[in-house]
Order: sequence, then structure tokens, then C-alpha cells
Amino acid sequence: EAPGNFSRVTKFILLGFSDRRELQVLFFTFFFLIYTMVLLGNLLIIVTVRTETKLSSPMYFLLCHLSFIDMCCSSVTSPRMLVDLLSQRKTIAFEACIAQLFFLHFVGASEMFLLTVMAYDRYAAICKPLHYTAIMSRRVCWALVSACWAGGFLHSIVHTLLIVQLPFCGPNTINNYFCDVPLVIQLACTDLNRPKQLIASNSGLISVGCFLWLVISYIFILVTIRVRYTEGYWKAFSTCASHVTVVTLFFGPCILIYLYPSSTFTSNKHICMIYTVFSPLLNPLIYSLRNKEMKESMWKWWKRCRV
Repeated sequence: EAPGNFSRVTKFILLGFSDRRELQVLFFTFFFLIYTMVLLGNLLIIVTVRTETKLSSPMYFLLCHLSFIDMCCSSVTSPRMLVDLLSQRKTIAFEACIAQLFFLHFVGASEMFLLTVMAYDRYAAICKPLHYTAIMSRRVCWALVSACWAGGFLHSIVHTLLIVQLPFCGPNTINNYFCDVPLVIQLACTDLNRPKQLIASNSGLISVGCFLWLVISYIFILVTIRVRYTEGYWKAFSTCASHVTVVTLFFGPCILIYLYPSSTFTSNKHICMIYTVFSPLLNPLIYSLRNKEMKESMWKWWKRCRV
């Protein structure tokens, strides 16, 4: 029993995208294709890096982990969304909602931290070339990746403990296709000022801090290339610009949603699509297919598989 004379909510209703059957079938086809491309694209990167010995540098080691996280991030929300698109009643148990929320923030925060590590790796490689092998040794890489996962877990467990302690006795309708902190806490039967402050200080500030670190790292990289090298600046600028564009698409929605968890912001499903659906698809395209060495390795692996 929740505080008062109200019974505790045992399940939530996810409104999804549309109630119209024909639109649901269209959405299912579209998102199923995207999810399949996310899995295949990131799996191809992982297999290529693992099988090609020349892709043993820290950059590819980190890229392999980014692909794994992207697969996990998309798998937390997409399968449930696809099932609901073909279901008449889109309900999710309270425990399943909390689990989805936990794993989404676990892998999402881990990806934020990993992207900052990847930016630091590129900064060390370009701005500190003589010390790069010592700065980014294999032991250091494993330590940084482990720290990313640990940071993601600590970030997520704070949100999860916050949610499970709140009383839910009123409405149980979530205007989204998955459970997320800002919309779930709005259904709690209690004062929400302190929970919202915790969300802003936890998720919001982490998003802003990681994004600023990324941008500053790329600025240092561009300045270093401009000063030290006479050629290749515009190619490096194009690469950095594409990376910044992708991370902006990932961090921008997170900053908007979690830094300002306003009660009047009743639906963010279209914004959430950017970092839960499209960002895991763009990462392999930008970080891999623009890389000549990666493309050559993929082609070699593909030819070996056909033999």
C-alpha cells in the first residue's frame, strides 16, 4: 500500500507513437529496419576489429566498445517498442519499467563517458604523439573502459533508487515508447522538487560536462594540426566536424531532457528517438565508414568470408 488510502501502481501504460493500425505497421517496418541496421553495422565493426591484427590501436579498441554499447543502448528500447507497435494494449509491469530505466541509463551514461575517453585518445595521439604509447597503453585503455562502465552503473543506480522509493498511486500513463526518469517521476504522488533537482544535477550536469570536454578536445586537436602541420587540416576539420555533429545529436537531447525535467514537458518521444534510435546507427557510419583503414579491413574480411 502506498501512503494514504491509494494502492500502489503495478503497471504503466506506454502510449507509443500512434493508435492508428496502419501507422503502427508503418512505424514497425521503419524501426525494425533501423534496429537491424544498428545490430548488423555495429556487429560488423566488432568482428572486423577483433579479426584484423592491424586494428589493434587504442582508437579501434575504444571503437569496438562503443559499437557494443550502441547495440546495448538500442536493444534496451527498440525490441519493446517493436512489440508494442503490434500490440493492442501497451502495458509494462512496474518492475520491467524500472529495469528498462536502469539499463538505459547504465549504457547511456557509459557511452557518454566512453565518447569523452575517445576524444581524449585522439587528443593524446595528435597533441602528444611522443608520449602517446605511454599515455594510452593497453592497461590504461582497459582501466578507462572499466571506469566508464563503473561510472555508468553508479549514475544509473542513483536514478533507480530514487524511482523505487517514490510512491506511485495515481495515473499510470506514460506518453512515450519506453520508461524514462523525467516522465516516470511525474506520476509519483509526492513533491517532485528534490527529485527533479537530483535528475538535473546527475544526468543534466554529466551530459553538459562530457559534451564540453568533447568540444574542447576537438578544438585543441584542430589548433594543434593548424600549427604543426601544413597539410591535412581541412580533412581533419571535416572529420572533427562530423564527430562533433554526431555527439551533438546524442548529447543535445540528453541535455534538454535531463537538465530541465520540467513537469510541463509531458512528452519527449520525438527527442528521445534521436539518441535511442538514430545515434546508434550514425556512430558506426561516422566513426568507421569515414575511416579508410577500417573500410579496407572490412572489405578484406568480407572477401575472406566469401571464399
